[in-house]
Amino acid sequence: MWRWVRQQLGFDPPHQSDTRTIYIANRFPQNGLYTPQKFIDNRIISSKYTVWNFVPKNLFEQFRRVANFYFLIIFLVQLMIDTPTSPITSGLPLFFVITVTAIKQGYEDWLRHNSDNEVNGAPVYVVRSGGLVKTRSKNIRVGDIVRIAKDEIFPADLVLLSSDRPDGSCHITTASLDGETNLKTHVAVPETAALQTVANLDTLVAVIECQQPEADLYRFMGRMIITQQMEEIVRPLGPESLLLRGARLKNTKEIFGVAVYTGMETKMALNYKSKSQKRSAVEKSMNTFLIIYLIILISEAIISTILKYTWQTEEKWDEPWYNQKTEHQRNSSKILRFISDFLAFLVLYNFIIPISLYVTVEMQKFLGSFFIGWDLDLYHEESDQKAQVNTSDLNEELGQVEYVFTDKTGTLTENEMQFRECSINGIKYQEINGRLVSEGPTPDSSDGNLSYLSFSHLNNLPHLTSSSSFRTSPENETELIKEHDLFFKAVSLCHTVQISNVQTDGIGDGPWQASLAPSQLEYYASSPDEKALVEAAARIGIVFIGNYEETMEIKILGKLERYRLLHILEFDSDRRRMSVIVQAPSGEKFLFAKGAESSILPTCIGGEIEKTRIHVDEFALKGLRTLCMAYRQLTSKEYEVIDRRLFEARTALQQREEKLANAFQFIEKDLILLGATAVEDRLQDKVRETIEALRMAGIKVWVLTGDKHETAVSVSLSCGHFHRTMNILELINQKSDSECAEQLRQLARRITEDHVIQHGLVVDGTSLSLALREHEKLFMDVCRNCSAVLCCRMAPLQKAKVIRLIKISPEKPITLAVGDGANDVSMIQEAHVGIGIMGKEGRQAARNSDYAIARFKFLSKLLFVHGHFYYIRIATLVQYFFYKNVCFITPQFLYQFYCLFSQQSTGTAYRPSCITEQAHPLSMFGNWTFGTLVFTVMLITVTVKMALETHFWTWINHLVTWGSIIFYFVFSLFYGGILWPFLGSQNMYFVFFQLLSSGSVWFAIILMVVICLFLDIVKKVFDRHFHPTNTEKAQLTETNPSIKCLDSLCCFSEGETACASVGRMLERVIGRCSPTHVSRLWSASDPFYTNDRSILTLSTMDSSTC
Repeated sequence: MWRWVRQQLGFDPPHQSDTRTIYIANRFPQNGLYTPQKFIDNRIISSKYTVWNFVPKNLFEQFRRVANFYFLIIFLVQLMIDTPTSPITSGLPLFFVITVTAIKQGYEDWLRHNSDNEVNGAPVYVVRSGGLVKTRSKNIRVGDIVRIAKDEIFPADLVLLSSDRPDGSCHITTASLDGETNLKTHVAVPETAALQTVANLDTLVAVIECQQPEADLYRFMGRMIITQQMEEIVRPLGPESLLLRGARLKNTKEIFGVAVYTGMETKMALNYKSKSQKRSAVEKSMNTFLIIYLIILISEAIISTILKYTWQTEEKWDEPWYNQKTEHQRNSSKILRFISDFLAFLVLYNFIIPISLYVTVEMQKFLGSFFIGWDLDLYHEESDQKAQVNTSDLNEELGQVEYVFTDKTGTLTENEMQFRECSINGIKYQEINGRLVSEGPTPDSSDGNLSYLSFSHLNNLPHLTSSSSFRTSPENETELIKEHDLFFKAVSLCHTVQISNVQTDGIGDGPWQASLAPSQLEYYASSPDEKALVEAAARIGIVFIGNYEETMEIKILGKLERYRLLHILEFDSDRRRMSVIVQAPSGEKFLFAKGAESSILPTCIGGEIEKTRIHVDEFALKGLRTLCMAYRQLTSKEYEVIDRRLFEARTALQQREEKLANAFQFIEKDLILLGATAVEDRLQDKVRETIEALRMAGIKVWVLTGDKHETAVSVSLSCGHFHRTMNILELINQKSDSECAEQLRQLARRITEDHVIQHGLVVDGTSLSLALREHEKLFMDVCRNCSAVLCCRMAPLQKAKVIRLIKISPEKPITLAVGDGANDVSMIQEAHVGIGIMGKEGRQAARNSDYAIARFKFLSKLLFVHGHFYYIRIATLVQYFFYKNVCFITPQFLYQFYCLFSQQSTGTAYRPSCITEQAHPLSMFGNWTFGTLVFTVMLITVTVKMALETHFWTWINHLVTWGSIIFYFVFSLFYGGILWPFLGSQNMYFVFFQLLSSGSVWFAIILMVVICLFLDIVKKVFDRHFHPTNTEKAQLTETNPSIKCLDSLCCFSEGETACASVGRMLERVIGRCSPTHVSRLWSASDPFYTNDRSILTLSTMDSSTC
């Protein structure tokens, strides 16, 4: 029970050791000496509150606000001492504010609970008691064997036990974790891979020992101890055996896995930054303003108390005949009386602090957030998704963003690769309608003419049996076709692509786009590049049919060829290449390799290396992702050596990674270069325009991605994050602190010495860890001097650390993070504003964000329009509230000089006022009458002031503004015209009628309102004419199309002489208007951009309006 209560309150039970022991299917030892470890359940919690902590936690957060805490103190003071006002005047508004805010925040958290319940209540199948049991995701326990079917999401972190494949492998996509929709292959240990049924799994007796949960998505260490026939078999477990929560099973009918990490201990959940209450900069500044006004309040109370005792030094004012002191008052301590009077003045002036400010701001934010959801410009028709607001507290922050941190894959790009160009044997080709079009001369074409590559006669070509002819340029068309045939065979064989729903009938009778429907072959790949290349080869005419056990099949125009797959040399970030060793139908063995040009070209000894290098650079300048293809023909003796070395490395229990790296290095050498490919990661619509708009608005854009260096740089170039003329600096592959520090110093010197306007910085995750460890200041100095920063190979928590580093910098900028995957949740929660992209797969980012949009391009309107309007609204509202309350309390303070600081309110009838009214029955200015007059003037003044601050008028504005004044008069006449039987006193009876019956009162009201607002009106007129904002300039051109310029009083109507009027003469006198200045006309090429916050449009202004 206590453990359950701790979980409900948000506390995790502490782990007792560094490792955890998991008995598969929870078959614990029967000797009675074993005490099972305690693990948390499989609930995911993204909400802030529970039923148990909502009241205390919400009250704590609300009373952190200065105004709420202040009015709580005032309310307690009113309860303890005799004050001029009732405790209800402070207690009731405070209760209302706290209640409304709690309801709003509770409703938003209730929505999060519903989202959590949807995930936690998802149905799953668990193996228990020899059968499959249907249960809910939240009921999964560590040690349970879970069955997952195709296209289902893993509900916990599972160790793969078996699949429907004989080798125990399966394929998954991690779109919700890292944004990649490509396939990743995972394998089970051999002893469990054969257990493909529930009955067989029920006989499994095994124990898993692994590390305690950690956030690193790519690290997992453990071992499985399997008991078979009274013998224990130990198998190592690594990341290739772990299926992460949030990933999706693909291209595999079903798998069985045992849960090792559940709930908030899964790697996905550990990468969520702990939720904290985000507070906007405006709210923080409100607290600062409240403290300033609190100081003013205390100062007024102290001054009033001192002046009261100064007046009371005279005996006639200390105890006048109409206000005799009691015996207790005469004998009380002077210090206590001073404190009591000070607190009474404090209560009297307490309304200088606007208690309704917070609740009004909350309601404005909550109701205003609906505008985002209603905006059709933020609606994505293809996916039928509209913008969502998960947290309305940060609306105004959208208009103050200074740094944007964005993920790449799935956020800037569609994560859909398209084959564009290639270079084969030094000749560059472009794909057009499924045919390769040469961009240069070929042996069968004249110089400068385009030639088409055709495979129509490949069936007549003998199979390649010697590679020597490809070491030199081909001498005829047949050899050229052979060379291209080999290139695309390498593309079709050197990959880890899988096929689902294979239908081979009708395939291979011609170019595949003419005879093969997309539904017939569905490719899944561990890299989207591989999928694009295999599809391109199929369009050209060499179609990859699929893998069957250890055989790879391809069809060339109907001719089926089977290659035996001998070895796969997997891709890794150090080698930056992958290879396959295959045996051709003729029995010959070939090594096909592909990878980045920096890793392939140095290993080549033949082929058109220099020409290919030039072509690769040209592809990169276009923002295309490039890969080089090479091959090597192996003799029988060479293959025997390779096979032995690979077997020894892969079966080694110690230093396995190092031995494999050495073996790969030995194999991948002496290659013959075939050519290079160029694919395009298609950007989302208007990404380049959006990034350019952000840059022009003075916002710095950082791209944080888990992709490798070359890919990230090419996409940054294609999306406009990096410019072609930008000097790109690199901080990558740093191995030590000293090396990293030296590189940072060199970069700082280059920035100082290079006469380049803009610099861009590329940094990888390893180097970033070193830079943040000891050299934060130096790293930040380099980053500040760069116009754009690209961070690649980033772990999820590294993204959050980078954002935190910027947040705590001396400038304290407002940051925004945008991403689409679960690996982006940490940075979304760390930034001041988090925006989730509702991608094709996964909703973790959208669920944990403050705002969710369907496409990156919507960011521009969200910031520049909604953010701008929200900030203007909230800033005007906050300032107006303080103005209103100062206007309300200032007459009260001045009135104390009139009543000798007796703590009398302007609306309270004391005895002297009653005597005055009895002695002079025609007097208009008793206390209630005087107080009503002051309040009437104040209300009209602040209402008209609000009208002056209104930028855009609608019928609602008119109704609320002028209706408020009308309602005040009607209500006051109604309230004061009736004797209410349930009221103890009727001090306002007939006061308002008597007040309005005097013409001098009407004159006084009008005169005082005009005097109060005269300076405001004069200032606005002068500002509008001499220093107009861009909004006012735009309004001027809309109302008067004949305006010729947009510069203050220099604007003149068509046909009017410049500076002819007195106003323009004044402009000339002060040097602001000159004939050359006035005659200037704007052209269509002149952009109308400015750093002024009042700009409301992203597009340039049409010259016809200027």
